[in-house]
Amino acid sequence: MKPLIFRFHIIVFLLLLFSPGITAQHKYSRIVPAPDDPELWKDWKDALVKSRNLLKDSVNYSDSLYRKKEFQWASRCYNVAMLMLFDRQFYNAATRKYNVDGYIREGIKKFGGYDGVVLWHAYPRIGFDERNQFDFYREFPGGLAGLKKIVNQFHQRGIHVFIDYNPWDKGTRRENKSDMELIADIIKAIEADGIFLDTMNESSEVFRKKVNENKSGVVLESELELPVERIYNHHMSWAQWYEDSNVPGVLWNKWFERRHMLHMIKRWDIDHTSELHAAWMNGSGMIIWENIFGSANRWNESDRSTVRLMVPIQRRYNDVFSGEGWNPLYKIQLPDVFANEWYNSKYRIWTLVNRSSHAINGLLFSNKKNTGLEYFDLVTGKQTGFVIRDSVFISGKIPARGIDAIIAIEKKDITADFTRFLQQQTIIYARYKNDSSKIIVHEKAVAASIVNYKRDDRPKKMVFIEGSTHQTNIRFTERECGFYTISNKAGEARTDSNTITQPVMVSLKNYAMDETPVTNQQFYEFIKTSHYKPADADNFLKHWINGKPPVGKEDHPVVYVDLRDARAYAKWAGKRLPTEEEWQYAAEGPQHTIYPWGNIFENDFCNNGQFNGTTPVRKFEKGRSPFGCYDMCGNTWEWTDSERSDELTRFAIIKGGSFYKANGSIWYTDGGAQRNDFSSKFILSNPGLNRCSTIGFRCAVSIAD
Repeated sequence: MKPLIFRFHIIVFLLLLFSPGITAQHKYSRIVPAPDDPELWKDWKDALVKSRNLLKDSVNYSDSLYRKKEFQWASRCYNVAMLMLFDRQFYNAATRKYNVDGYIREGIKKFGGYDGVVLWHAYPRIGFDERNQFDFYREFPGGLAGLKKIVNQFHQRGIHVFIDYNPWDKGTRRENKSDMELIADIIKAIEADGIFLDTMNESSEVFRKKVNENKSGVVLESELELPVERIYNHHMSWAQWYEDSNVPGVLWNKWFERRHMLHMIKRWDIDHTSELHAAWMNGSGMIIWENIFGSANRWNESDRSTVRLMVPIQRRYNDVFSGEGWNPLYKIQLPDVFANEWYNSKYRIWTLVNRSSHAINGLLFSNKKNTGLEYFDLVTGKQTGFVIRDSVFISGKIPARGIDAIIAIEKKDITADFTRFLQQQTIIYARYKNDSSKIIVHEKAVAASIVNYKRDDRPKKMVFIEGSTHQTNIRFTERECGFYTISNKAGEARTDSNTITQPVMVSLKNYAMDETPVTNQQFYEFIKTSHYKPADADNFLKHWINGKPPVGKEDHPVVYVDLRDARAYAKWAGKRLPTEEEWQYAAEGPQHTIYPWGNIFENDFCNNGQFNGTTPVRKFEKGRSPFGCYDMCGNTWEWTDSERSDELTRFAIIKGGSFYKANGSIWYTDGGAQRNDFSSKFILSNPGLNRCSTIGFRCAVSIAD
């Protein structure tokens, strides 16, 4: 028997660990670590029970919101997909339609289906212009009415829908309503079911009340660690970057409130085994996320196989996994295999994980013989167990770093429905692949156009630039959306403020570049002559009045044009868009200056926001580049013909910076005038969102040698 003093120390440790104000500061406040020594497990579990009871009393805990019918879906919401609304598998830019059914089918095939989706909208695009986070929802195809149709399609398939709230968005366009009112309005308009609280560990009582006024049953889910005092009105939270002990520990918020749903997430990991194990041993869920803000990080086949096996069991026996019957660390006979026991008046289930890197086969545990019970392996769908005298022995084979589940069920409950469930699990198990290798995402660059002229026959007001092979630099901000290679550094954590400089070798043939960006007047001539009308006209030339440029801004750069609009103009003009490399060399010249005019920034040489909007394209004579090009720093960003895509994301490189800068958060894109070597990845979505008040373009042509 353990000395009483040792048991006292465990209880004191746990009580200190979970005292209000201390929890968030302890590295194990998220997952309570389990001791390695099985002899200590009983004391550890006893301390967990006592700590839970004491803490519930200390915070005067009420579970009233968990008992309300409209919130009970939350405890069953295991698999949640982070869905980028620009994802090419979900939104087809060519047909301008959402592919909800296809997205759902793909989710079933790969992950066993989704219980919820987060409709992610603004970041990392927000900050290129004045539009706020709510504008992004309004300006997806079909507006809020279109999103409502999407939500209804998900609802018809039993999938709940979350919207995203970015509390840090304070520097873009302001409205005459508070964020709380605006988010509540969107919830009501599209009939969403939940709010993902980006970068937040909790919301306020006022926020909760405001949402309730517009729609009942809306669940709040925090990204950061949810304080225990807020569990009562936040039905979900992320378990982000939670580290488990070698012997599986306990998710504290799940232990505290069994109906609280945590979603395990380590989005940049290539191997999700640790998250899957923690979710399985804690009756919790997973965030499924493969398109990470425009960077592809595909789940490997082993992890997909595991979650496909897990989630049908979790859904079917949700009442067990969200009930009070939870006995952590049920003793198992095999090394490196651990089990938790779950039970209610009808079922007894053991969830098991194999921590070792090799498959394990043998005796798992034994129970006293009960002639009224049968045992089944819920993962393989096969019956198990053999009787010797007064005991039943349960054996199993668990793949390397895999999972298993055993159920003890009364014979009278072995129904046709239960048998069909086992048959379905057998089919899913047959698809199991123990392949943890990284899935490579293939991408391609869109070929740039070729428009040839002789040097002396080039269009007017274009500067000649002799070809060059040289080394230069490319700078970019290392954001989570990646850069050239959409999937670059997949498997590694990202930062959002590091400026990266990469040396590159560039080989350019002779070409010519427009002296200035295309102006409103020039684009008007194009419209009059060609009668051009984009297939999707959302926000097209939004700043024009009655189909004409604003009076006095005829010589300002044209904006509210997307990449296709710019290419259409260039083709009409007998030109093309410049590549990123051509644009940069035209700006920096043979000396590779930092700014078009030299190496020191001069605010009076460009439009860096001091004019509260665009300016005439020839305003800054002193700001010309070495080749004589105007406005290559500030005023507006400019489209280039450097476009790339994979099966998930399409993007283009824009250059030059603009007059606009959203201040107040590192999560905004880079604003203001930019260096010659700075490149920004602009994720392409629907044309309405691609058209910005801050992006224009200029043209180029190739010059025959």
